Amino acid sequence: MSMLTPPGMGGQYRITGDKYPRMRPPRRRGRLAFAVLASVAALGLIGWGTLQLIDVFTGGGKKDAAAGTKADCRTKAQTAAVVALPRPGDITVNVYNATPRGGLAKDTAAELKKRGFRIGHVGNATKEFDKKVKGTGVLLGPASALNSSLPVLATQLTGAERRTDAAHKGADVDLVIGDGFRNLTARADADRALTTLAKAGQTPAAPKKKHC
Repeated sequence: MSMLTPPGMGGQYRITGDKYPRMRPPRRRGRLAFAVLASVAALGLIGWGTLQLIDVFTGGGKKDAAAGTKADCRTKAQTAAVVALPRPGDITVNVYNATPRGGLAKDTAAELKKRGFRIGHVGNATKEFDKKVKGTGVLLGPASALNSSLPVLATQLTGAERRTDAAHKGADVDLVIGDGFRNLTARADADRALTTLAKAGQTPAAPKKKHC
């Protein structure tokens, strides 16, 4: 049967069927497809948002990451705590007298030698320290000695100040005797301090702990 468009309808309607004419607008399939795609996209966004909320409230994979960080921190802390300190026989000490009293450097060096330390130079202090050290003494060494040789030597002279000097050459350390010096720490007390230091495996002035 032929297709006819009634005049005056402007092409908006068409006649179909074989019994009587029925008029209806043409189907717009494009709008239907767009609506379906929009619905699918909306559902996808809702699902993704739900997963994000679950991760926020449960912590998601952050718990494993946090646990790993804490474990690493504990391992580093334990490693940092184990420090091999030198023995007195491995340390060479230069003894200098910064006071007006004569003979202190010689006597002190002789006593340190009895206690197992190696002795280097013995004499009067340089102008930098001469008659300028008010305390018991100054222990001076390179930066590498701060947590190794200097703590061991410090067990022999209670209250001595520890310093490092970037210009200090070699591994030797200096003991500069100050005005407050009377004697080295008693041998028994110094030996106990050495034992405690060796058992601890770290210096009394240990580096600051890392916060995890």
